[in-house]
Amino acid sequence: MAKVFIITGSKSDFPIAQKAITVLKSYGVPFEIAVASAHRTPQRVERLVTGSDAEVFISIAGLSAALPGVIASFTNRPVIGVPASGGLNYDALLSIVQMPPGIPVAAVGMDRGDNAAILAVEILALQDPTLAGKLAAKRQAMAAKVEADSAFVVEEAKKVA
Repeated sequence: MAKVFIITGSKSDFPIAQKAITVLKSYGVPFEIAVASAHRTPQRVERLVTGSDAEVFISIAGLSAALPGVIASFTNRPVIGVPASGGLNYDALLSIVQMPPGIPVAAVGMDRGDNAAILAVEILALQDPTLAGKLAAKRQAMAAKVEADSAFVVEEAKKVA
């Protein structure tokens, strides 16, 4: 059973979805993916959402970026919106973050499918100690890298004439 359902507004959003897929696979989180348009196939969106047992939805959309909000209208489960960059970057971002009261959608940065997946894993980790442990280990590894990078920069600075 998929824990996360990624729904993109079009096939062109797949490179962003790949970032999410890579993260979800690294944590061993089962997912499914589909393309559905809020405007061109609204009944498909409804069928996909209401027919899914996923615990979290990730929605990737550009332009008017209505898809995350439409998904949220069909479920009480968390929806994470990923605005896709393009000619109208801010329109997609604002569409996702400016949801009406009572139908929230979480938003990550432009094209940040990876951050959407991490947020989904964090949500799932609330009920899954194994995932929580993997997240903690990843954070420790990131902190260790910053410490190593700092030590490198300090040493390199000593060499500057």
